[in-house]
Amino acid sequence: MRILFLTQWFQPENFFKGLPFAKALAEKGHDVEVLTGFPNYPGGELYPGYRIRFYQKDVMDGVTVHRVPLYPSHDKSAFRRIANYVSFSLSALLMGIWLVKKPDVIYVYNLVTLGLPAFLIRFIYGSKVLFDVQDLWPESVAGSGMIGNKKALNFLTHLCNWVYRSADKLVVLSPGFKAHLTGRGINSGSIRVIYNWCDENSLRKKSSASAKEHKTSEKFIVLYAGAMGVVQGLDTLLKCADLCQKSLPNVEFALIGDGADRKRLEHLAAEMKLKNVLFLPRRPIEEMEKIYDMADALMVHLKDYPLFRITIPSKTQSYLFMGKPLIMAVRGDSAALVDNAGAGVLCEPDDPASLMEALKKLINAGPEARRKMGQAGHQYYLQNLSFDKGVDQFEALMSSLVQDASRRRNG
Repeated sequence: MRILFLTQWFQPENFFKGLPFAKALAEKGHDVEVLTGFPNYPGGELYPGYRIRFYQKDVMDGVTVHRVPLYPSHDKSAFRRIANYVSFSLSALLMGIWLVKKPDVIYVYNLVTLGLPAFLIRFIYGSKVLFDVQDLWPESVAGSGMIGNKKALNFLTHLCNWVYRSADKLVVLSPGFKAHLTGRGINSGSIRVIYNWCDENSLRKKSSASAKEHKTSEKFIVLYAGAMGVVQGLDTLLKCADLCQKSLPNVEFALIGDGADRKRLEHLAAEMKLKNVLFLPRRPIEEMEKIYDMADALMVHLKDYPLFRITIPSKTQSYLFMGKPLIMAVRGDSAALVDNAGAGVLCEPDDPASLMEALKKLINAGPEARRKMGQAGHQYYLQNLSFDKGVDQFEALMSSLVQDASRRRNG
């Protein structure tokens, strides 16, 4: 098959369905190329060695990557965020058909703004469009506060439903996503659940039992690693840290990453005089194994929006793979996944007292019980969420689309 990856984000931006996924499909004998932008996520600043050009062609591990211009931004400004998305969509729409070879399948990563360029390429070449839905628009846009105008959200709703209905297949990350889209009138037969994986090659954890321990502190370290935005609701973590200064003085919170809300959180922690909270700079994923190993528990938190009950934050897979017990301050599908795996403890989102009780439960369980939780999570990941399993599922789905198209042409 000839497979086109249409994605606004690609390596060196750290996207788990980027280069490793494209390379894995290429190694299975498929002709894979990428249409993407210039790397600027998550900070909105261009990566070293890049500048905005009319066009740039890269070859990364044997995969051809076409880069077209966009407006680099990823801050709290709704106007600049919209400009970021729309600028890449327009560049892909106007330039894509001239740059890429005729694809059998167009794999579109997430953004509904990529519907128009994908459907134009399909119209010209007769390709099939496979949409990988990672965020439900407009709900996630409204929840982030990016757009609040009702007319704008109504327009976005119609756009999203048109894109989802027009795709040949949708892949979603959880059963809840599928149920939600079906409720919006999307044909359930066109929707397939394929769980996300993590960047296993960079994390390098072969098994939780054989991992080298880097921890030297006597503190019980709770690690949050990832984006620090509004939707993560990390005020709850800071309020819990405040409670812990008296009730659980041995607990220390480490936050590592970047995002639009980080500076405000740092100022808030200083105002609250939190001595048990440490902010660390974002690190390359290759350095994260040592960071994870220093932690006693890994934390997931999202604000309690209905949408987040059917999503699975990407850090969940990384945490499970690393073989550490999880604290899940999220309701719904992701909590059920961790509970089914026996990989940690659950608590209520947006509830500092509930988070502190979950911490007490995990501490009182003892090191052996925590080790078994981490091991159970790692094994669950290997059996249900791994990279190899996911790639095989995507390849089979793409092949079925091409075969169906061939049968229709010939029959």
